[in-house]
Formats: sequence, structure tokens, C-alpha cells
Amino acid sequence: MSSDADRRGELLAALHQAGREHSNAAVMFHAAVGARMGLGMTEEKTLDLLEREGPLTAGEIVARTGLAPASVSGLVDRLERKGFVRRSRDHADGRRVIVEIERDRVASFGALFADFVSGLEALYADYTDEQLDVILDFLRRSAAVQQRATGTLTGETA
Repeated sequence: MSSDADRRGELLAALHQAGREHSNAAVMFHAAVGARMGLGMTEEKTLDLLEREGPLTAGEIVARTGLAPASVSGLVDRLERKGFVRRSRDHADGRRVIVEIERDRVASFGALFADFVSGLEALYADYTDEQLDVILDFLRRSAAVQQRATGTLTGETA
């Protein structure tokens, strides 16, 4: 019979493996979505960020993604050239430039996520509210760990 320490080691190894598989699946899915949209993955995920959080400055995009400022500047330039975002002056502070999503341009891409979203909804139905609370906590905390790691790699740590 295995000890508690052996069991924990097995669970941690399985979590590590499952995390890598989940990461690969997410990257491949978003690569496919991006390809259908004519975007790279970073461009597609930046649009997702703008969709979720609303208009942001380039500095706010840097803070939320951990990407280097020069990378974000080029990223916004590419998205603007492709017609997915526009830059506008902040009404409260005319010195600030806000990056806004072009809703008409991205509206049709929601259909690309339909199968994925319905699959997740079916998956969520298998869990209790308490289990969903644990999953939600894990996802939020693991995303924060990954964002910090991204910042370390890009030199954008807070």
C-alpha cells in the first residue's frame, strides 16, 4: 500500500502532466482561432483581453499581459493595421491613448468559440458548486503564477 507521501507525489506528477496537456490544448486551440481570424496568438489573446476588460492603454496591456512595452506597441500597431482595434484619446486626459476593440470587426468571430463554450458548459454541469469554487480558485491562482512567470521572462516584473 502506498503512503500519503507517495500518493501526493503521484498527484503532483499527474497535475504537472495534465497542466502541460491543458496548456498545449489551449495554445493549439487559440492558434487555430487566430489562423481563422488572420491573427497570431498574441494578437488574438489581446483582443480577448480588450473584449473582457474594455478599452485599455498600452501600459495597461503591458501590466495585464506581462509583455514588454515595445512588444505591445508593435502588437497594437498590427491590430490597428488589420482593423481590429483603434487608438483614441482619453476624454478625461488627452495625453493618454486608449486602445479600443472594433466591435463590428470581431463580432462574427464569436461563432468560432461556440463548440468549445458548449463543451465547457456540459463539463461544468458535472461538478457541484463547491467543486466549481475550487476549480475557479485554482484557475485564477495558476493564471497569476503564469502571468508573474511571463513578466519575469520579459523583464516586466512588478
